[in-house]
Amino acid sequence: MFFYRLIPFLVWICYVFTQEDDNSDCICVPFYLCDNGTINTNGLGIIDIRIKDKDCADYLETCCEKKDVIPAPVTRAPTLAKKVECGYRNPDGVGFRISGDNDNEAQFGEFPWMIAVFRKGRNDPKHLYKCGGSLIHPRVVLTAAHCISGRDNKFKIRAGEWDSKTQKEMFKHEDREVSSIALHPQYDQRNLHNDVGLLFLNEPVTVGNHINVACLPPQDTIASGTGCFVTGWGKDHFEKDGKYQVILKKIELPVMNRGLCQNAFRGTRLGKFFILHRSFMCAGGEAGKDACTGDGGGPLVCPIDGEEDRFQQVGIVAWGIGCGKEGVPGAYVDVAHFRNWIDKELKKKNLINDTP
Repeated sequence: MFFYRLIPFLVWICYVFTQEDDNSDCICVPFYLCDNGTINTNGLGIIDIRIKDKDCADYLETCCEKKDVIPAPVTRAPTLAKKVECGYRNPDGVGFRISGDNDNEAQFGEFPWMIAVFRKGRNDPKHLYKCGGSLIHPRVVLTAAHCISGRDNKFKIRAGEWDSKTQKEMFKHEDREVSSIALHPQYDQRNLHNDVGLLFLNEPVTVGNHINVACLPPQDTIASGTGCFVTGWGKDHFEKDGKYQVILKKIELPVMNRGLCQNAFRGTRLGKFFILHRSFMCAGGEAGKDACTGDGGGPLVCPIDGEEDRFQQVGIVAWGIGCGKEGVPGAYVDVAHFRNWIDKELKKKNLINDTP
């Protein structure tokens, strides 16, 4: 039996309120609102996420002298960019950069196409984290069908999320309701063949500093190469004590060719007669480096040749045999195999996918 990357869990969004001590000469404010020289005023602050200001509750805050606090920027109504350049990664983050010996944490805004998908509870106002996804159009999220199939499912998405336990980032996330869903007509929930789906949003997200769309490969392009990344908030390992991540994580993986991948899976409990379905591709195979439970639906992106820091989405996290076993890759939906279907579904909604 395949191990789905899909085990819903509850994500609590914890609001950390600004602290102020009447007897203190400083107050805790988001770092970008302080102009006292401790933080770069151009927004390029360097923050160690494991070391917070001892006087403040949140690591994205600094204790700022009251005279140096600058007004918070006015939030303007969202505007949609006329032209979107897809696929640009922000390796140094957006607005600030985390430093120190981090444990595969992504920078804030590093992968601006990353989406968190939530399922709305029937009789509960809270939302359950369901899986990952990617923004491929300001009104469309690409994800795995196994993540969004089933009756009576109502979803919302979050763009621009990074740390699920703080609201102090310089740029806020955006939530959108899902108005309709498209599953591939040949999706098979028993074996996850053709495991691809689309979420159409009730209104577009605002494309900008930390929210952007992913590039998609041409139909039937064969993925290859190294320097690819998979991202998500999933568990750090498969066992029962595996923990979901608070801050978005990234893992660098190489693509594995189909022949090697099929042979690797035949060496597992899948057996020597296992045949890798055409709808899948593979990546990984290094010990401790893999997507895991809760990462399902998330994007696997690889560099576009000749374009610095520009990536295209070649895969969608689908399934695997455990997580991070030496010599055992993860199976991903082959996005290029479904490019024509994706474009047709967008066209039905009068949406144009003008990514390369």
